[in-house]
Amino acid sequence: MDEKRPAMHSQHTEYWYYVGLYLLFNLVLTLFNKAVLDDFPYPYTLTAVHAASNVIGCTVARLYGLYTPAKLSTTEIVMLILFSSLYTVNIAVSNLSLSLVTVPVHQIIRSIGPLFTMALAVPILGSKFSIPKLVSLLPVIAGIALTTYGEINFTSLGLMLTFAGTFLAALKTVVTNLMQTGQRFQMHPLDLLHRLSPLALAQCVAYAVYTEEYFQVYKDLWPMPNVYKTVLLITLNGALAFALNVVSFVSNKKVGPLTISVAANIKQVLTVVLSFFFFELSLTPMSFVGIIVALSGGLWYGRVEYNDKKRAISS
Repeated sequence: MDEKRPAMHSQHTEYWYYVGLYLLFNLVLTLFNKAVLDDFPYPYTLTAVHAASNVIGCTVARLYGLYTPAKLSTTEIVMLILFSSLYTVNIAVSNLSLSLVTVPVHQIIRSIGPLFTMALAVPILGSKFSIPKLVSLLPVIAGIALTTYGEINFTSLGLMLTFAGTFLAALKTVVTNLMQTGQRFQMHPLDLLHRLSPLALAQCVAYAVYTEEYFQVYKDLWPMPNVYKTVLLITLNGALAFALNVVSFVSNKKVGPLTISVAANIKQVLTVVLSFFFFELSLTPMSFVGIIVALSGGLWYGRVEYNDKKRAISS
């Protein structure tokens, strides 16, 4: 038993390290994105900058020998392309559904993402989850619902697309883990990010041209006051996005897709809290209760995860 305690302590420390790192980078980038988009309201162009930053960052990492690209068969390359399309379809469905439902409806349905992740991880990854872990997800979901509760308005199509977007987001998280830990792939996080980013960049550029956003950027950027400051902020934003993507992929591999889904929900609540301080967002009593419930649920989930790992090591 004594020999198992250091291993258990090490796993527990590593677990919270990666969860904390993921939350920190996610929160900082979310708030940074909001600040940048206030002066540079072109989301698809900004997303393209993120993808381009991933390409540059991964290329530099490869030149310095930080990872070795995996040798993939034609079938595996096709699977990777399909996987990249999943990212694009997920964003498109999410954006489309948001135009057909109110933001509270969108956020409440998206909050059940961990349940979809759990359901998909069982057949795809062969994961097993305890009843206490399932129950611990409920206060997180309830807390998100209370925090984001507001005007409820939706269409049948919008509701269907929102559920579809939530399912696709969960599928993306599970498949990201599979690409890094499955028997067939086991790709290095930087290798996976490097292969996905050029495809994502091409898709973002194509969509920005299709929506004529790029023409507006070309027209508006240089006459902007403090244009060089704006370009510098966009560049820093891209560098931070690359760092977040690396942290996200590594954290997904280390702690699993379900924990990442729960952390994404907790990040949503913490964003509301920080927005109260940085952007003077008003909080209703119901929102405050929701924040407490969601954060308590997150801590409960972490405790259950720790106990499950403890039992696994002891057995």
